[in-house]
Amino acid sequence: MAINYNLSKVYALSDNDSEFVIQILTLFVREVPQDIKNIGIGINEKDYKIAYAYAHKIKPTLDLLGMTIAYDEVLQIESWTIAEGKRKEIAATFESIKNQVEKAIKEIKKDFEI
Repeated sequence: MAINYNLSKVYALSDNDSEFVIQILTLFVREVPQDIKNIGIGINEKDYKIAYAYAHKIKPTLDLLGMTIAYDEVLQIESWTIAEGKRKEIAATFESIKNQVEKAIKEIKKDFEI
């Protein structure tokens, strides 16, 4: 049972094509952890372009998987990069996204044996 993600948008988009759903989930499990690491690197090094690029890259996926809080927090990271803020201003937000993604991946792997 999905607690950390919601597939209603994925099923609606795919017209209930379970193969498509598995492809989306597999991409999420394989790519998003590295994207999260890259956001962290961008934040730590104050490389706003890198942090923005990877936050922007994962934003549609978080929305598609119904991860609303993480999606809203990615918007905060994008705003932070544009304003070129201080690291401490965004650290908790980044940790929250990272934790939510880790929980969703763990749950997806269990639910779909990916």
